[in-house]
Amino acid sequence: MQTTIRKIGNSKGIIIPYAILNTLKLEQHIEMEVKNNELIIRAVMPPLRQGWFDGYSASKDDEPLKNMTETEAELEEWDW
Repeated sequence: MQTTIRKIGNSKGIIIPYAILNTLKLEQHIEMEVKNNELIIRAVMPPLRQGWFDGYSASKDDEPLKNMTETEAELEEWDW
């Protein structure tokens, strides 16, 4: 596929067709690299654990621990 480099302000850019954006899952942010005289564009992958702690509150962890009791083994004296 060929496309035209277009003037955008003081820079230049290309239009990436929707089919390519959709296939490669390119959204707002990309990584670009020049390698062997080729321009490589790839999707920025979000961290795998992004959002895991959204809405987390440490105060909610206190309640379940309140009813914990020590086991018999924990009450025994240990010899080191």
